[in-house]
Amino acid sequence: MDRCRIAALFLAWMAVAPGHAADAVEAFTVMEIAPGNFVHYGRIEERSPDNLGDQANIGFIVGERCVAVIDAGGSLAVGQALRAAIRRTTDKPVCWVILTHMHPDHCFGAAAFREDQAVVVGHENLPRSMGQRARPYLNALKRDLGERAAGSEVIPPTLLVRDEMVLDLGGRSIRLKAWPVAHTDNDVTVVDEGTGTLWLGDLLFVSHTPVVDGKITGFIEVLDQLSTLRVARFVPGHGRTDAPWPQALQPERDYLALIVRETRAAIKRRKTIEEAVDEVGLSERDKWVNFDDYHRRNVTTAYTELEWE
Repeated sequence: MDRCRIAALFLAWMAVAPGHAADAVEAFTVMEIAPGNFVHYGRIEERSPDNLGDQANIGFIVGERCVAVIDAGGSLAVGQALRAAIRRTTDKPVCWVILTHMHPDHCFGAAAFREDQAVVVGHENLPRSMGQRARPYLNALKRDLGERAAGSEVIPPTLLVRDEMVLDLGGRSIRLKAWPVAHTDNDVTVVDEGTGTLWLGDLLFVSHTPVVDGKITGFIEVLDQLSTLRVARFVPGHGRTDAPWPQALQPERDYLALIVRETRAAIKRRKTIEEAVDEVGLSERDKWVNFDDYHRRNVTTAYTELEWE
């Protein structure tokens, strides 16, 4: 993109567990994709001690008065790296940490911004969903990262988005929208109105297999609504693409629509859920990374939704 400039922000990632030596130094970079909009692109791979849960696309928007963080990463260490990138970019305070949804790769780094006294913002359903999943999410993080999970927390929002909300960063307004049940039941998007930059969270997966943790038909409906928006540039929750808007939404929509069609057909033929999981959507395998990790679960979610139509 001709308006992009890469800010080379190289940070030493320190293991956060007490007494753990800093035996790994990795590059954490952010890219300015539009004036004042900075993105760190996460890795499309499973969580491990090597990547510290750096899997999601996260970033920040800088105004004249303060900064809004858009997702905080999958561990305290990732959140700390993001915070250091902000401090190297601007001396403006962090006013808000916006969580686009509940999944751990987007929210566990929020504890890094506690000292900023930033307000955590999320969908009105986010506190309930976090409360239901906080313990298993934290247990899984400790299992995957070991000592490097130390300090990571699920921090619920105190400012809730019920429909739409506008936050003023000083000379820059950002519009938050809470969506109906789709990827999850607590998806929020963010638009920087001055530059027309849309932050989608996991309503858009690129390369990474889409994940349905809400309602598959609702997911498709939300994608159709999103496709009508006038957007100059956009940030997926995972991956990156040179495809223009709204064509960038099409591969994900095609994948979800195929699951719906084939699942409905399987139900009509009286296939069991186990049989459907073994048959539905397999033609998509070569189009997505991590397909075998997420696809069967997507079919299971679709079947349990569609069998009651």
